[in-house]
Amino acid sequence: MKFTDTTLRDAHQSLLATRMRTEDMLDALEYIDEVGYHAIEMWGGATFDVCVRFLKEDPWERIREIKKKVKNVKLQMLLRGQNLVGYRHYADDTVELFVKKVVENGIDVIRVFDALNDIRNLQKSIETAKREGAHVQGAISYTESPVHTIEYYVNFAEELVKLGVESLCIKDMAGLLHPKKSFELVRELKKRFDVPIELHSHCTTGLAEAAYFAAIEAGVDILDVAISPLSGGTSQPAVESIAYMSDATLNKEALNWLAEYFSDIRKKYSEHDVKMLHVDSRVLFSQVPGGMYSNLVRQLKEQRMLDKLPQVLEEIPKVRKDLGYPPLVTPTSQIVGVQAVLNVMMGERYARISNEVKNYVKGLYGRPPAPIEPELMKKILGDEKPIDCRPADIIEPEIEKAKKEIGVLASNDEELLIYIILGEIGRKYLEEKYKEKIGVDFDLLKQLNIDQEFPVYPV
Repeated sequence: MKFTDTTLRDAHQSLLATRMRTEDMLDALEYIDEVGYHAIEMWGGATFDVCVRFLKEDPWERIREIKKKVKNVKLQMLLRGQNLVGYRHYADDTVELFVKKVVENGIDVIRVFDALNDIRNLQKSIETAKREGAHVQGAISYTESPVHTIEYYVNFAEELVKLGVESLCIKDMAGLLHPKKSFELVRELKKRFDVPIELHSHCTTGLAEAAYFAAIEAGVDILDVAISPLSGGTSQPAVESIAYMSDATLNKEALNWLAEYFSDIRKKYSEHDVKMLHVDSRVLFSQVPGGMYSNLVRQLKEQRMLDKLPQVLEEIPKVRKDLGYPPLVTPTSQIVGVQAVLNVMMGERYARISNEVKNYVKGLYGRPPAPIEPELMKKILGDEKPIDCRPADIIEPEIEKAKKEIGVLASNDEELLIYIILGEIGRKYLEEKYKEKIGVDFDLLKQLNIDQEFPVYPV
């Protein structure tokens, strides 16, 4: 049995709103490297955005710093297909450059998924990652609905294998995988495909450990786990427990040191801690994934609407049904979650419709698993028809345009990608970074209404 450790990515994304800083990861790497893991998931997902937006850190530097210290274990990231690590579809030239730089900076394994399981949204990233020499893992976004059957998932896995992925992951982001279905799905995938099968789940509903045991019985190859102080709740099962359950041999001394270390680290980030102390059975019906739940609680707190959480959790599955049962994972979790909050706030369903929902209905995120509720579609589109092509086919190349827009603020491809992916948030970050480097105060220039001319991005 092999294990992928999620402590440095999904565990703190689910429990601590992704706020762990790079400096708090570095001291643990020597011990993580000695545990006996198959891979360390330490980048991608929300880490890119949070590094720039809240931590004021260079996300690319995080890869490089971790790569320097990890000698035995593969570094893994989570990539949202055509969404990369952002919240919209990016042009093919951006996808190609981003994946190229990811591998150059030190990522060995790229887990690629699409929120809608639309294979068209995965083609470019898989093709590029294979060309750049990374191990490409195709992920199945798991959810429960009338259309999401074992046959549906096996058929999607077949499409992934045809694109050349080297392993498959069942990505159960909300902890909905029933142990019986876990056994059936792993068994079918093992029977049909000659590639390693990995299972990723969350403990939110209390099913994950049982689903893992069933997967072990069915012959799963790799399980996603986290160190015990950052396990459970909306995170993954504890590595110590799952290793014991599966009779796996790992370095106990390293695990003991890491458990003590990350126990202190969790206390350090207590203001961001979701503090989920028990199983939330409501998630079996709302299907809210781990990272979405922690951020939903935080956002409702900031809006002084935490008392509305039960209504929002009730509204989320209704919106999801209206939108054709999309799996709830970035960006569809945000699309559905925001609309559910709006419906509760306004006191009337769809009195106000987010732009993201409008774009989703137009087909700009991909093909929904099931038909969208006709009245909602009519309200948004009128007589217009949704697009039926690959969404990225209608996106113009954006690299050269972005170079001219950002100018000297981006001194390399990595900084250019920060701007493309995060827009004005990325620009502000680069302005601050540039200001520290050469002393240009961009805020003052704007106040003085000085139109500063910058040379174009260096080629």
